[in-house]
Amino acid sequence: MQAEFWLERWREGRIGFHRDQPLPLLLKYWPTLDLPPGCRVLVPLCGKTLDMPWLAAQGHRVLGVELSPLAVEQFFAEHGLTPTQHESPMGVHHVAGDIEIIQGDVFALDDATLAGCNAVYDRAAAIALPPPLRERYAREVYARLPAGCRGLLVTLEYPPEEMEGPPFPVDARNADALFGHDWDLELLDRRDILEGEPRFLEAGVSALHTSVYRLQRKDAGAQR
Repeated sequence: MQAEFWLERWREGRIGFHRDQPLPLLLKYWPTLDLPPGCRVLVPLCGKTLDMPWLAAQGHRVLGVELSPLAVEQFFAEHGLTPTQHESPMGVHHVAGDIEIIQGDVFALDDATLAGCNAVYDRAAAIALPPPLRERYAREVYARLPAGCRGLLVTLEYPPEEMEGPPFPVDARNADALFGHDWDLELLDRRDILEGEPRFLEAGVSALHTSVYRLQRKDAGAQR
């Protein structure tokens, strides 16, 4: 999947994935991670999600990464924030208070930046990527997060033959194949959400579930 696909979606305003409130599953399960104040939370493919201000309000430093300059611009404008900006090889950094968004490619994040993230919140990234790119994402981004890093992974599950993504389905087997080598995964919640998702109903999808996994990065010696 090319970057232009997502840039066009933002230009055309086709952002049905954006929610007008923080994700209830985030509010319910984030406290179970028991993270210390001040830790840095990576939010890959963040768009302009309201989950970021909620995370910052919990005392975290938030690092979002987003391809679309429109998404970044809209996020800060809609929150009445004027970020400072600087450039690096990773992209254009926009910083306001405890929220920083790098407008750039998540694969361009350097080792030091990822090593400095004590937590990760993935609601929209893993399911936005087709399988080959998703495998690269797990291999090149998640694999460089530090031992002990904790987070939440939110996925969707539906019969893949019934709809062409994105979003793409990620079931328990997929999640384990992607992350099980380096991370401990615990399924916290799985629920049927088909009735509340008209786009999937209109596409003829017969079953739709969302799942929430708790992640913790293993120490090097514990990786299987």
